[in-house]
Formats: sequence, C-alpha cells, structure tokens
Amino acid sequence: MGNIPTPHIKAKPGDFAKVVLMPGDPKRSEFIAKTYLDSPVLVNDVRGVHGYTGTFEGMPVSVMASGMGIPSIGIYSYELFNFFGVDCIIRVGSAGSLQRDVKIMDLVLAQGASTNSNYANQFGCPGTFAPLADYGLLKIAESECKKMGINYHVGNVLSSDTFYNDDVTANEKWAKMGVMCVEMEAASLYMNAARAKKKALAILTVSDSIVTGESTTSETRETKLRQMVEVALKAAKSV
Repeated sequence: MGNIPTPHIKAKPGDFAKVVLMPGDPKRSEFIAKTYLDSPVLVNDVRGVHGYTGTFEGMPVSVMASGMGIPSIGIYSYELFNFFGVDCIIRVGSAGSLQRDVKIMDLVLAQGASTNSNYANQFGCPGTFAPLADYGLLKIAESECKKMGINYHVGNVLSSDTFYNDDVTANEKWAKMGVMCVEMEAASLYMNAARAKKKALAILTVSDSIVTGESTTSETRETKLRQMVEVALKAAKSV
C-alpha cells in the first residue's frame, strides 16, 4: 500500500472495509450508509465526497461516493484498491437505456464496459483491452435479482466520457452493437480492478430511456435504489 492519507481521501489505515459500495452522489452515499449499515462512521469528507464504514449483517462494509465520470472514479477506486487495502468495489448507479427492451427502473448488471475514453492507453496494451466485471460477483448479483423478482439484464454497457456529445448519432452506433445502456464510470473501475488484481462490479438502475424519452421521478428512483443496494450488499457478502 502507498502513503496515506492521499490527496483525495483523508482516512487512516483500517478505516475502510475490504468491500466498498460506490454510488456517484455523496448524498446517496450518506443515504446508503445510514439506511443499511449498523453504526456507520464518517471516514472521509475531502471535497464533500463522503465515505462511511459500518457493518451489514455483521460484515464490515464501506460506502463512498465516486463523483461523476471516469477520471473521478478512476482516482477514488485506484486509491482505495492500492492505498487502503480494499479488495472489492461495487458501483451502484444510474444509467440511460439504449435498448427498447431495457426499460425504466430495470437493473443492469454490467458484464462488460465499452468506452469512448482513452483511459486504457496508460496500460500500454498492444490492442484494445475489454474491461469486465468479476464473474463471481456478477453470478451472485444475478441470483439475488432472481430471488427478489427484479427485472434485470446482464451484458455490455457504455461508459461515456461525454454527457453532451457533439455527435448526435453516437448512441445509435453503440446501440446497434447491443450495448444496453450508457453511464460514465464502470470502465475505469473495471480497469483499475484488473490492474490491481481486485474485484469490481457495476449494478445500474435505468433512470431514463434514450430510446423512448421516458424518465423517472425521484420517489421511484429511491425505491429502486433500495433494490439495487440490497443486491449489491448480498453480493458483497460473498467476498
């Protein structure tokens, strides 16, 4: 492990559990910690990025926000994996559907994460690296979705560097390759996990549809957020 605290995480050795749930929004991090963890303790608040550690059914679990985009989660996941001894990060976030059968409020388990980012260039691979989830986590998350009767999909997602893309046809091109939805973080998380020989999974709730133009209310998102977090916590117990 490297020197800690880091420029982005002011915490001590042992402050983080081996497993971290990672939403994008710091407020969502606080909500998850205070709703699901027993005795959550704030272990980081640098730049308002809240990180908490508590227990879930007796197992130590941490929750920390990633911020938005590949560079942001790239920093936080790298530091957690390489400096704070974290073994597994499960992203819990939202996504926009690119397929008609991937409906509002369905869950997407990101088996792979395509990207328009150059994040992988730093690793110097003589080709194109395919960022993948940890299969064990993915398998357990799928099993939990089945048990809970959740509508879910498993497959490829797009981690985009651009929310406002000047190429208005970009989403159509990804959709025709079977990419299920678009979000902004999973690819760099998966790459950092691969490089550090750690585990990662992204579990996403479809909050809007780029195909139909539908979107959700904040109340509906909170209900489905609970399902997503419960699936993530059950998967975390396998680590």
